[in-house]
Amino acid sequence: MSREAYTVPTTAPNLGRDQSFSSEGPAVNYLCGDCNSKVALKKGDPIRCKECGHRVLYKERTKRMVQFEAR
Repeated sequence: MSREAYTVPTTAPNLGRDQSFSSEGPAVNYLCGDCNSKVALKKGDPIRCKECGHRVLYKERTKRMVQFEAR
């Protein structure tokens, strides 16, 4: 058995991830707490309304049906 020196890999292995997926991710919609306008933010964007500059944003409620089982 031959012994070779271990070398550190220079790039991370592709673990089945799609390469076309942006590193910033999808935009998430929020509602401004002051002017009630819709704001789409991506990862790394400043948390601030683009219309009025207000810093309190609320995440929109989901549109999909959520059902709980009562016991």
